[in-house]
Amino acid sequence: MSIRFDSRPLTLLAAFTMFLCCAPPLPAQPPKTLRAGIIGLDTSHATAFTDILNSDNPSPELAGCRIVAAYPKGSPDIESSVKRVPEYTEAVRKKGVEIVDSIDELLKRVDVVFLETNDGRPHLEQVRPVLKAGKPVFIDKPIAGSLEDAVAIFEEARRARVPVFSASSLRFGKNSLAVRGGSIGKVQNCETTSPANLEKSHPDLFWYGIHGVESLFTVMGTGCETVERTLSADGKIVVQGRWSGGRTGLFREGSGYSGTAKGENGEASVGSYDGYKPLVEAIVAFFRSGKPPVSEEETLEIYTFMEAADASKRANGAPVSMKEVLEKARSAVRARQ
Repeated sequence: MSIRFDSRPLTLLAAFTMFLCCAPPLPAQPPKTLRAGIIGLDTSHATAFTDILNSDNPSPELAGCRIVAAYPKGSPDIESSVKRVPEYTEAVRKKGVEIVDSIDELLKRVDVVFLETNDGRPHLEQVRPVLKAGKPVFIDKPIAGSLEDAVAIFEEARRARVPVFSASSLRFGKNSLAVRGGSIGKVQNCETTSPANLEKSHPDLFWYGIHGVESLFTVMGTGCETVERTLSADGKIVVQGRWSGGRTGLFREGSGYSGTAKGENGEASVGSYDGYKPLVEAIVAFFRSGKPPVSEEETLEIYTFMEAADASKRANGAPVSMKEVLEKARSAVRARQ
């Protein structure tokens, strides 16, 4: 007796397999639209970021994210802040941004938030409703007006399970990132330079020296143990940090953005400023992924370094323990809870 079987199912399966192999790929799905809002219109960052995101032809990395609303209030007691608000408000309005009269109204209209108030002191209060609403938030420099408030922001964000991050645009300088990525091997020492304009309401380096300090930590990473602050022969701020393993990092006040790193495999320039777009691209990627590109640990170490520099200044240049400065801030936050 001969046995027969129906070959039609196999024929159909083969045909379907061929169809899958030969069919054109499905078109890529456009990125989810993100409605972004700004808190604070007293810094040029607010207008620059709006220009980048609300461009008629955004880069693929930025497509689908637009600034749609802004709450303009700045700082009532910093003259430069007060003067900028009307001009910057009108500038973003011309880019199609709705101006609202409260943070609560802003949060009704947006998915993600840029906290741009130039003054770091109100950041903790301003970010609280954002965290309560569960909106991912980028907090521009300085993250706060004190190390205590910086610690509190991260603690409250963690409890709310809302992703936050803060960084200077200098974090994303190409030459600094190359060295961080290992282009000269492990860095043994690094020196960076940036302006360090002061604002009496903030620790000295929080206001503008943060740029050069951020470059320094981008290259060196975490692990700084002590800080000493002195002055150069021409009266400029000089801050030296000593890292674990005998590594050293130096911030120097100067007129531009530059630096040099020495590693196991040679020497390289660092500390470049490459515009705002790399930072904005990192922010949008963060908004989409919920993963901060800079860790809480590294951000707090940056602000501890700057706070310790002020402590060293008060101690006439004596070395100050990073661990002790951070623990003092953490204790102060616990005491006020």
